[in-house]
Amino acid sequence: MQEQSVITREIAVAKGVFAPGHLGELTQVVDFALVDAVLEETGTVQKRVRLLPSRVVVYFVLALALFERCSYRAVWSKLVASLDALALVRPCTSALCRARRRVGAAPFQALFETLAGPVAGPRTPGAFWRGLRTVAIDGTSLHLPDSEPIAARHAKRKRKSEDVEFGYPLLRLLVLVECGTRAVLAAAFGPETTGETTYAERMLDRLTSGMLVLLDTGFDGYPFLLQLRSTGAEFLCRSRARRIPLIIKRLPDGSYLSTFGMGKLPVRIVEAWITVTYADGTVRREQWRLATSLTDPARELVGLYHERWQAETTYFSIKATMLDSRVLRSHRPQEVDQEVYALLTAYQALIRITADAAASRPTLDPDRISFTIALETARDQVTTAAGILPSEVTLVGAIGHAVLNSLLPARRQQRSKARTRKNPTSKYSKNSLQHPATAQHYTLEAEVTVMEDGLKARSKR
Repeated sequence: MQEQSVITREIAVAKGVFAPGHLGELTQVVDFALVDAVLEETGTVQKRVRLLPSRVVVYFVLALALFERCSYRAVWSKLVASLDALALVRPCTSALCRARRRVGAAPFQALFETLAGPVAGPRTPGAFWRGLRTVAIDGTSLHLPDSEPIAARHAKRKRKSEDVEFGYPLLRLLVLVECGTRAVLAAAFGPETTGETTYAERMLDRLTSGMLVLLDTGFDGYPFLLQLRSTGAEFLCRSRARRIPLIIKRLPDGSYLSTFGMGKLPVRIVEAWITVTYADGTVRREQWRLATSLTDPARELVGLYHERWQAETTYFSIKATMLDSRVLRSHRPQEVDQEVYALLTAYQALIRITADAAASRPTLDPDRISFTIALETARDQVTTAAGILPSEVTLVGAIGHAVLNSLLPARRQQRSKARTRKNPTSKYSKNSLQHPATAQHYTLEAEVTVMEDGLKARSKR
């Protein structure tokens, strides 16, 4: 007779009908007290306890964000997979849909705004530059279901020549990201017909002195930068080629002083030739113009600007890893808001728990933490109902141990590849003539100079 082993374990969950309300180990970040507080604050606590209390619905919607490929019933099954001994109910899809609408978006907005914020410590690698916390603002688009209520609020893209709509309705999402850890400090979203700068202005109240904001060319307008500077934060922004700054004073490092907004906003302009040398020997040169409120060496600022891509990595984690490039599941505008806030809350909870793991090794660069492993482990913890109410509080739990045991290699050399249109409705054109068809490593050199001929800068007479 073959010997057998019997494994038993204790699972600590909430009592009664509240038992399905959990997020596995992530419940330690989004805990019961926090969820109850935001429900009370937003006036969405159920009037009488039924089979789907508001707290349970909140955790269910957050679980939907973790399991985007799964149906409502499948996600519920994961929440109760290890709770068979409690003989819990299994509500139908329509009951779960009605529960979502009853709770609404307000508690999820409050949850996200509570969890949002920087997580890097003073010595976290890659999070600070010369004592300034580096953050980045950038935008992206999310695809929404092509339903009539959604299309009434969120427009599709149009061919200007034919005035014909195509593709899915689109939602514009902007985030303020902490470089290094990729924690989200703030977010704003809505119809894509509204410009990025308008959404970015809604996040400026999260900026403080001691921060350095990295920005793309779309944010180099004088009114926006003036508002940004009023927060006390510094900025480093790539300036559009159409802008022709006035040279007020040349500086020894090749940059020069200028102003935006008819002299109202003093700036320092760094103009540079960027030389990119690919592994196959191909050389490409392009012109850059950066506008900044800083006075540090120009060459260092050119290299620092590359950290802006931390925002793109954040969007990759949300759109490709969590959403799996799928269209959002909500078919009503209010539910879209709820889903986006839930997605951001689940993302930020994962970042907070991996930041704690990275902090346990003081010299560890957060870039080596695999978001994919963190997400998959968090999903497993939901299914096994593990770590909900731990017997002891530890800095590193199952998710932390998983990412620490499977660290990514140290940051690789910079690579480049021609952009391809994975999405046929993308507004971005191919750039195969500017970049190699296959991924190649490259080295970058910056030659800082005042290029009066190349960029047509004007000298003050």
